[in-house]
Amino acid sequence: MKNTRISCPLRWMVIGFFFLWLVAQSRGQAKPDAGWPNYGRDAGGTRYSPAAQIDRGNVTQLQVAWTARTGAFPHDEELDHKAAFEATPILIDGKLFLSTPFDQVMALNPETGAKLWEFDPKLELPYGASEVTSRGVAAWREPAAKAGQPCVLRIFIGTLDARLIALDGATGKPCADFGIAGEVDLTNSVRLRDPGDYQVTSAPAIYKDLVITGSSMGDNRAVTVERGIVRAFDVRTGKLRWTWDPIAPWAYQTTPRTGAGNAWSTLSVDTDRDQVFVPTGSASPDYYGGIRKGDNKWANSVVALRASTGEFVWGFQVVHHDLWDYDVASQPTLFAWKDGTPAIAITTKMGRVFILNRLTGAPLLPIEERPVLKTDIPGEESWPTQPASTISVVPEKLTPENAWGKDEQERQWCVDKMKAARWGDIYTPPSLQGTLVYPSNVGGVNWGSAAYDAQRHLLFMDTNRLPMFVKLIPQAELADARKNASDSDRLHGEFARQTGAPFAMFRTPLLSPSGLPCNAPPWGTVAAVDLFSGKKVWDVPLGTFIPGMNTGTVTLGGPMVTAGGLVFTAAAMDNYLRAFDSDSGKELWKYELPAGGQATPMTYSIKGKQYLVIAAGGHGKLGTKQGDYVVAFVLP
Repeated sequence: MKNTRISCPLRWMVIGFFFLWLVAQSRGQAKPDAGWPNYGRDAGGTRYSPAAQIDRGNVTQLQVAWTARTGAFPHDEELDHKAAFEATPILIDGKLFLSTPFDQVMALNPETGAKLWEFDPKLELPYGASEVTSRGVAAWREPAAKAGQPCVLRIFIGTLDARLIALDGATGKPCADFGIAGEVDLTNSVRLRDPGDYQVTSAPAIYKDLVITGSSMGDNRAVTVERGIVRAFDVRTGKLRWTWDPIAPWAYQTTPRTGAGNAWSTLSVDTDRDQVFVPTGSASPDYYGGIRKGDNKWANSVVALRASTGEFVWGFQVVHHDLWDYDVASQPTLFAWKDGTPAIAITTKMGRVFILNRLTGAPLLPIEERPVLKTDIPGEESWPTQPASTISVVPEKLTPENAWGKDEQERQWCVDKMKAARWGDIYTPPSLQGTLVYPSNVGGVNWGSAAYDAQRHLLFMDTNRLPMFVKLIPQAELADARKNASDSDRLHGEFARQTGAPFAMFRTPLLSPSGLPCNAPPWGTVAAVDLFSGKKVWDVPLGTFIPGMNTGTVTLGGPMVTAGGLVFTAAAMDNYLRAFDSDSGKELWKYELPAGGQATPMTYSIKGKQYLVIAAGGHGKLGTKQGDYVVAFVLP
C-alpha cells in the first residue's frame, strides 16, 4: 500500500492552523485561579478579578446561567420592610457561600445554583431592630487538617442578634468546639442598651487563626449607647484574644458619656504585615456633640492595628467631631503606590478620597486642614477645621441658585425650602432652623466601597448626590414636632430622640413634591479616579429615575472590576445590572434583574467558564423591588 505524505508547505499550513486554533481557544479562557475567597475578593478589598473570558467585545452576549431562590423572607411586615439583600457570595472549596438578610447561610453549587446545605440561626429580632441585612460571610481553612476531621473549612457569620457563629463548610453544621455549641455571644462587655440595636451586618475579617469583627448600631438613640469595640477571637475555640475600643477611656468614666465609634463596615487585612484596618463610624449621637467635646478620636477614622494583638499602630480621622453622620462606611482599599510603597485608599461619604502610606498613615497625596463654618447651637463646640483631600468625586456645595425641579413650579418650591434652611459649603453644622447637609449621610460613597484595577491604577466607586435636610429640635418640642409632621415627613423622614442630649433630631431627603431630589441630576454615578495622579478619569450617571434621561439614582451597593476591562455594578434603583468600559466609562451592557441589585457583584471561573453572580433581593428602606434571587450569568 502506498504511503500518503503531506507536502512540506501543506504540513506547515496544517500546523499553523492548529496553532491559531489553540490561540483562539486560550484567548477567551478565564484563568483557572479566578476565585472569590473574600467578601472584597482579596483581604484588602480591591474587588478585582483576573478573570478575562468576559470582556468588552463579548459582554453583550451574557445570558442567565442559573437563578437560585433563598426563600429568605419570613413575611413579617415590619422586618420585611427593612430587609435588604446586600450579600456578596464567596467561592472557596468549589462552593458558593452566602448569607440572606436574616442571616441564613447557604452553600450553592457554583455551576448550577443548586442548594447544597442551609443553616438558619433562628434570629430573635425585636420589633424596632435597626437593620435587617447581612453583607456576607468569611472563611478559614485548617492548615493541618486530618482525614475526616469536621470543620476543616469554617464559615463565619456575625448575626443581627449579635452572635458570631462558626459553621462546617462541608455540612453547614455549627462547629461544636467554637464558643458554646458553635457560637460566641457578642453582647458581652459592650454594655448593651437596646436589643435589636447592637448587631453585626458585615462579613468578619480573618487574620491567620483569628476572626475579627466590629458591630452595627442603631443611630441617634441616645448619648449613652453601646461600646463600639472591635474584637478578635480564636477561630478554633472562640476564645477572646484582643479588644480595641475607638473611644478614649475617659469618655466611659463621665456621666453622661458617649459611645459608638463602631466599625460597622468591612475591615481590611494585610496578612504579610500583621495589620488590620478598621473603618469607624461617628460617636453618639450623630448630630449633637456638646457632651462629647473634642475631636472624638478614633471615631470617623481608619485605624491600623497590629492584627495579632490589637495594638494601635496609627490612625487617620476623616472628620473631626462629626455632626453630619459621616461614618467611614467603606472598606479601606489596600494597593501599591507608584514606587511600590504599601498604600491605602479611604473612600468617604463626603466623596473625598484619602491616599495614605499603609505602614505609617502619612499622606501620599496632599491633605489640607481647612476652616469650616461654626455652629450656632448652644453648648455645641464644632471643630474649626476639617481635612480636605486631593481627590473629591462629588459636589460639596448646594445653594438655592442650584435648585432643580422637573418644572418651574417644583423648582421654586425647592428654592423656597432651601432659603428657609441654613445652607453653604460642606460641613455646614446642624441648626434649629434646619440645615442642608450635602453630601448627605447617604454619601458620597457608602458601604458599597470601591474597586481597584492595579494595571490601570484606577479606583472605581458608586457615588450619591442626595441633599439631606437636618433639624435639631429642643427635647420639650419633640412631641409636637412629631404630631405636626407633614405626610411627606412621616413617609421619608426620621425623628430621633438623642436621649441625654438637649436636642432631638429630624432628618429627611430634600425631595420635591414629585419625589425627585431638589438638586440637579445626576443623583448617582459610577466614577473612576487615577490614584497616582489624583485626577478623575470619568464619571457617568448610574441608573435613572426618569425614562429617557440619564439622571442617575441613589446608589447602595458597590462595583467590581475585571481583567476583561469591565466594571460591573447594580447599585442603582432601577433594578439593572450594568457593565461599563473601565477605560472610558461607556455603558456596554445592562440586564433587568428580577429584584433590586443593592449588593456588590462577584465573578469566578470554573472549568474554563467565567460566571458573573449578583444577589438580587432589593432594599426595603430604599424602596426597590424585593425578592430572594441569586442570579448567575455566562457567555453562550
